[in-house]
Amino acid sequence: MFFLRKSTLERLPVAMSGVRMGERALQIGVDDASLVGAIAAKVGLSGHAAVAVGDQRQAARARAGTAAAGALADVQAAALDALPFSSDSFDVVVVHARGIGRSLADEQAAAMLRDTRRVLRGGGRIVVIEGGARGLLARFRAAGLGEARVALDALAGAGFRAARLLAEREGYRFFEAVK
Repeated sequence: MFFLRKSTLERLPVAMSGVRMGERALQIGVDDASLVGAIAAKVGLSGHAAVAVGDQRQAARARAGTAAAGALADVQAAALDALPFSSDSFDVVVVHARGIGRSLADEQAAAMLRDTRRVLRGGGRIVVIEGGARGLLARFRAAGLGEARVALDALAGAGFRAARLLAEREGYRFFEAVK
């Protein structure tokens, strides 16, 4: 029956991340393990997917999510303000704001964003995904624009250029900036 068919459309956060086949993509934090896996799968066999998390529990969730999506990813549990990757090694970094466990206005989050800038190549992009609210009503509730200023200021404070709010949809908020 037609109503039992699975949709061929990508989930909104996967599409908004802008990760493409062949890219070197790093994700920081795990909120929804299936989302981490879906984004990791976008780079394909010609790219490189990596995930940095703060503890072994999140690392296990990230490994399970990437395995369920059929993706290969280098999952590292380390301090997020001292990422275990070399400088200029990624084309795109996706930060799962809820998965890092602190506000972007926090000093530790600011240190994480500065180190994220270090591992991003010149001209590379950072995408911050906020939200992912649970429940039907939460998905349609718009977040206040005053709160968006926190993420934009944090990105600018870390040295990123052209920081902007891309969209606010389905309980998510998407930000983008370039190195």
